Amino acid sequence: MEELFIYHPSGVCSREMKISYDGDVITNLEVIGGCNGNLKGISALVKGRKIPEVITTLKGIDCRGRGTSCPDQLSKALEALEAQRAAKIN
Repeated sequence: MEELFIYHPSGVCSREMKISYDGDVITNLEVIGGCNGNLKGISALVKGRKIPEVITTLKGIDCRGRGTSCPDQLSKALEALEAQRAAKIN
């Protein structure tokens, strides 16, 4: 069953990430704010991929010396999603 997780990133131009997922697979990503073309590209690349794989791939990417980036913030969003899901199980 598809579910939606909303995350508000920090330290980047993006203001909101809406992550649709089914189990461990990302089914859609919509990002509000930020570099439109790049974010559409990221959205297309993560669609259909497993959450842990996306976290590993994007974690730690930096943008302009900020210490984070939209891809890095997406990895943080997915980590928060996994933590939320784990808390529901326990």
